[in-house]
Amino acid sequence: MIDPTPLSSTPANPPEPAPPENGNQPELYRRHESIQLWMHRISVFLFVLISAVAGVLLIILPWTPEWTDNYLLLSFPSLRTVVSNGFFRGLCSGLGLLDIWIGFWEALHYHEHQ
Repeated sequence: MIDPTPLSSTPANPPEPAPPENGNQPELYRRHESIQLWMHRISVFLFVLISAVAGVLLIILPWTPEWTDNYLLLSFPSLRTVVSNGFFRGLCSGLGLLDIWIGFWEALHYHEHQ
C-alpha cells in the first residue's frame, strides 16, 4: 500500500520570523525590509517606463512608412496588405493607448504597505 503523505513534512517556503514585539528590530531585519521596499519601487518604475515606451511606439509606429516597408514583410505580400490596413493600424494604436493607460494607472495607484 502506498502512503499518501508527502515524503517531507517541511513546507517549501518556511515563514519568515516575526519582528520582536518590543520595537527593537534587529539591523538585518530592517535592512531586509528596506531592500524589499526598494526592489518593489524599482519594479513599479520599470513597469511604468516600459509600458509608456511600448505604448508610444505602438501609437506612432503603425503610421510611419517603416511599418509596411520593412525587410520582414517583403517576402509576405498578403501579410503586408493586412498590416497596412487602416483598421489594423488603428487597432495597434489603440493597444498603445491602453498600454500607456495601464502603466500610468499602476503608477497612480502605487502605495507602500506599512
